[in-house]
Amino acid sequence: MPLSTPNASEQTLLEQQLVNGFTLGLIYALIAVGYTMVYGVIELINFAHGEIYMLGAFLTLSFISMGLPLPLAVLLAMLAAAAIGVLLDIIAYRPLREAPRLAALITAIGMSIFLQNLAMIIWGSRPMPFPKQALPAFFSEPALTFSDVTISWMQVIIYAVALLLMVGLNLIITRTRVGTAMRALAQNQTAASLMGINVNRVISFTFALGSAMGAMAGIMVSMYYNTMYPTMGYLAGVKAFAAAVLGGIGSVPGAMLGGVVLGIAETLGAGYVSSPYRDGVAYAVMILVIIFRPSGLLGRAVTEKA
Repeated sequence: MPLSTPNASEQTLLEQQLVNGFTLGLIYALIAVGYTMVYGVIELINFAHGEIYMLGAFLTLSFISMGLPLPLAVLLAMLAAAAIGVLLDIIAYRPLREAPRLAALITAIGMSIFLQNLAMIIWGSRPMPFPKQALPAFFSEPALTFSDVTISWMQVIIYAVALLLMVGLNLIITRTRVGTAMRALAQNQTAASLMGINVNRVISFTFALGSAMGAMAGIMVSMYYNTMYPTMGYLAGVKAFAAAVLGGIGSVPGAMLGGVVLGIAETLGAGYVSSPYRDGVAYAVMILVIIFRPSGLLGRAVTEKA
């Protein structure tokens, strides 16, 4: 039925933008938890995390091109991304554990640039589409329609996968021995080591877990927008970092909340202000939060660790 009043049209736009924003926000949340877990354990901002997100998409493409079915390709891409995250820690960050934080930060930026250029060498610099033949035909069809607002099956899959991964992550952190070890390291790394916790192993597990979730985000984005390119991780990484700061850096629930809030703010900005300014929303949110609430929405002000 056609819309009869401008108010109805505005309401439909708002509802559709909220749906789209929630979709985008869950993807940001998956990337943001990788940032916040690593920071919570070793107080490092892993700026190469955005490139892990990018590699998740390209690795899936490569596995599909080998003739593997989509579910197996996605699983292998997540495992490969987890392994890359562990190697990143062992090669780039572990030797700098006792070095000033600026050294590790510069190294993280250097690894980000290295992985971008490595992806360009392997897959080329041009954008590539996600192979549609690998996706079920119903993915692009509407799953639910209400008030002229449409939710596609692809969005439903993103909701289900993202929420399932976040619930699983929360269970790992709160209900398992390795999760307890991660929380112990976040409190005091020296004391955790004296209690018999293998610090390097727990840190590597943290990198693996965050990298796998970041890779899944990259896979879903490439499916959703039907494109991938070697520099896609930079901007997504900045936005996810802004989401982590918004929620409270070091807080996993905060990263999830920050991602959703940022995604909705970005789509509303694109719908009601101007689409070219949507990327500026992440920077504006990060600046405002740092100025008015440095600890984030769910974060707490803490004293510097000894």
